[in-house]
Amino acid sequence: MNRRKSDPRPDWQARVESQGLHFHTLDGVPYWDESACYEFTTSEIDDLEKASYTLNDLCLKALEHVFSNELFDRFDIAPQYVPWLKQSWERDQQTLYGRFDFAFDGRTPPKLLEYNADTPTALLEAAVIQWHWMQDVRAGSDQFNSIHERLIEFWRGLNPQPEGAVHFLSVRGHLEDFMTANYLRDVAEQAGLKSVYMPIEDVGWNSARKAFVDLDENVIRTCFKLYPWDWLMAEEFGPHLLETRTRWFEPPWKLLLADKRMLIVLWELFPECPYLLRTADKPWNQNYVCKPALGREGANVTMVANGNTVAETPGDYAEGPFVYQDLRPLRAFDGNYPVLGSWMVNGYACGMGIREDNGPVTKNTSRFVPHVFGG
Repeated sequence: MNRRKSDPRPDWQARVESQGLHFHTLDGVPYWDESACYEFTTSEIDDLEKASYTLNDLCLKALEHVFSNELFDRFDIAPQYVPWLKQSWERDQQTLYGRFDFAFDGRTPPKLLEYNADTPTALLEAAVIQWHWMQDVRAGSDQFNSIHERLIEFWRGLNPQPEGAVHFLSVRGHLEDFMTANYLRDVAEQAGLKSVYMPIEDVGWNSARKAFVDLDENVIRTCFKLYPWDWLMAEEFGPHLLETRTRWFEPPWKLLLADKRMLIVLWELFPECPYLLRTADKPWNQNYVCKPALGREGANVTMVANGNTVAETPGDYAEGPFVYQDLRPLRAFDGNYPVLGSWMVNGYACGMGIREDNGPVTKNTSRFVPHVFGG
């Protein structure tokens, strides 16, 4: 695993915009950063793929443990939502995607930092933008990337096929979420499905029909929502989730995997797994990372080494609850700290996206850097 300098294409902004990436620069600084790339060996890619499949299997086993032993209080699940979650799990409702975030140095096994199981972003960058970059800049190389093909395969293979249009929802005015939701919408249409995009704020409830509806009063029968389950359940219309027959992506059972308290369960069940870091609900030594269980985008993270706080980020999750994870410093490449995101689509480990920062905590402003292997 090496970080190599690379000359940005002269017209890179126009190129990535033509491919759908309009969230490419933040405050004048590239978010999509092709001034460098990461190179991997084939065996390193094999290690990441193996880690992803192993952890996906362990996550499903951990979920079965939670459901079988009624451990919902560990996730602060309100009692009225428990039967709904159980039904989602027992019906084996299909999952579209998720992203394992790894610390990896190319020398020791990848270590899971967290699982973005419900609303992962940086998908278009990983699936499309870095692929076209490689074709232009490193055509003799390869890339761990069949994400786009697996997404089409997923939508095409849905069983049963959606009745009517699939609705794609995201927060109004949030460009990154809009871009991700509409990329998935485009993929669904390439798979032959009809689709509708709308801001989630425009979703209504038809009490007579007991259904969520769009602005034209069309029932939302199949829905991809780039909006966390814990937020939805806390909304005024949250209780209506228990009444509707909407088919959701991600399914409700993914709520549990998106909660970092599942990392505690994973460690309790599989402490011998080489890809897991010890995680608990309180610190056990003086070297740990404290994270909000339902935090996002690197907010409210505290890193402690030898009892001293070495990094801390602000955010909206200061009230917790928190989990405490064994400190695994990221390998630095000339002051750049990468986190490797391994994508799961329809149960397949099928690609990687890398976010790097000048500090040890990956945040929403951290850069996306392309990768290659071989050649």
